[in-house]
Amino acid sequence: MANQATPEEVAARIAEAAERAKAEAEARRAKEAKVQLPPELGGPKGPEPTRYGDWEIKGIVSDF
Repeated sequence: MANQATPEEVAARIAEAAERAKAEAEARRAKEAKVQLPPELGGPKGPEPTRYGDWEIKGIVSDF
């Protein structure tokens, strides 16, 4: 076991990996922010039903 890394070396590698992951996530978010989706046609009015767990059509609510 001659290749044992010290705790400081392990912590440094983890910190480097965390910085790379953070940079990748920020780049992904910046790319996604530029994408504009077209408005939904014929969708439900009001809050997003999949967020709140129910769907209302003409006053009738169904859970899914």
